[in-house]
Amino acid sequence: MDRIRLRSGGVDIRLNRIIPCLDVRDGRVVKGVRFQGLREIGDPVEIAGRYADAGADEIVVLDVSATTEGRSATPTLVRRIRAVVDVPVVVGGGIGDVETATRLLDAGADKVSVNTAAVMRPELVEALHDRFGRQCVVVAIDAIRRGRMGWELLIRSGRGRTGLDAVGWATRAVELGAGEILLTSHDRDGTRSGYDLELIRSTTRAVSVPVVASGGAASWRDFAAAFASGATGALAAGVLHEGQVGIGDLKRSLLASGTEIRTC
Repeated sequence: MDRIRLRSGGVDIRLNRIIPCLDVRDGRVVKGVRFQGLREIGDPVEIAGRYADAGADEIVVLDVSATTEGRSATPTLVRRIRAVVDVPVVVGGGIGDVETATRLLDAGADKVSVNTAAVMRPELVEALHDRFGRQCVVVAIDAIRRGRMGWELLIRSGRGRTGLDAVGWATRAVELGAGEILLTSHDRDGTRSGYDLELIRSTTRAVSVPVVASGGAASWRDFAAAFASGATGALAAGVLHEGQVGIGDLKRSLLASGTEIRTC
């Protein structure tokens, strides 16, 4: 049966959203460049609460070592984060079956994000859709540019090449039941060189569900450009973690520029 409303009260996904991302390893938030050279940032519960208080529209929590370690994100962490935030929480990392997704949703997640397992077994997306409804299913896509040939789909936290077209996989994922695409440019991740706008445009033209852009944000202009290119959500990590941009100031700058955004 479909879940009609998110348990946290819901976010209007028709409005552009600012979404902090917490990459978690060994219980701590980490950040690197192109998924490498991870450095510790801090406690995920404290950081999630701070971002929610500052006006974040959602929080994404990704256990970046879960898949490679053969486990899933932990419900315990989800419960601790849910206790301090009142915005939607998206959880990903090592989710390979409906039972694991159920435990995370029961712990307080509003949506689950699947990546490697969905590529290896596309029927997982369909099963999640059938059990929870499209609005609970996020398919995360890590894409690397391959010259004039578009973008290749990566798996296993960017370590695995698939030879598959990333935009083509986005289209297929939506057909299977994904309600949202979390689109990360591997080339831009952690570089603060701006989102890959061509990748965003190509993907948003190909799918009928919201696309959240990720990888490369450095200033409010990057967020504005992502939204102008078709994204309805913009993920950010390092630029927020290190205080280069604050969520309140970011939203004020976007509103002043004429960009439609959810207000704090």
